[in-house]
Amino acid sequence: MQSMWIEPILTVFLGYMLGSIPFGLLLTRLTGGGDLREIGSGNIGATNVLRTGNKAIAALTLLLDVGKGAAAVVIASNFDSGFGVLAGMGAFLGHLYPVWLKFKGGKGVATLLGIVAALAPILGIVFAVTWLAGLLILRYSSVSGMLASISVPITAVIVGQYSWVPMFIGFALLVIWKHRANVERLMAGEEPKVGAS
Repeated sequence: MQSMWIEPILTVFLGYMLGSIPFGLLLTRLTGGGDLREIGSGNIGATNVLRTGNKAIAALTLLLDVGKGAAAVVIASNFDSGFGVLAGMGAFLGHLYPVWLKFKGGKGVATLLGIVAALAPILGIVFAVTWLAGLLILRYSSVSGMLASISVPITAVIVGQYSWVPMFIGFALLVIWKHRANVERLMAGEEPKVGAS
């Protein structure tokens, strides 16, 4: 009876370990940009990497953060289709709360895109379009990220993926929770726009 829990637990753990790799922090240090946690918002994601002025590293951080979420799902799904969901959950929590950084991680938007795209490509497309449209129109990275995460459970309902709706709602709520400081700055009119000095 106990053995039936070993594989799911290992799947979540491996997803967590993959998701917890802080690519933004590592790449910024390797390229001489210093400690990303002491720059801008202190976040380890691509938007804050962009504040270092290194657009190439910011783009690479974005791709790797998306990639680790997708990789966790794809790798686990090769063993069992249900494991993909578990690995995705682990990767998402790993990015948000990495043990290596005293559980102070990123805000999860890019990693969530990778997870969603790997689980359900249609939902991933809606996520990406919502995120990009929000950035182009509003120019607030925080707002576009939150809108994109909210679009996932809504789209899941529309296309009939009801079994995943509770999980996607949980993901969206965590993304919003991680953006609570951004929400406070938005309400105070102090949230910087992407590209602003």
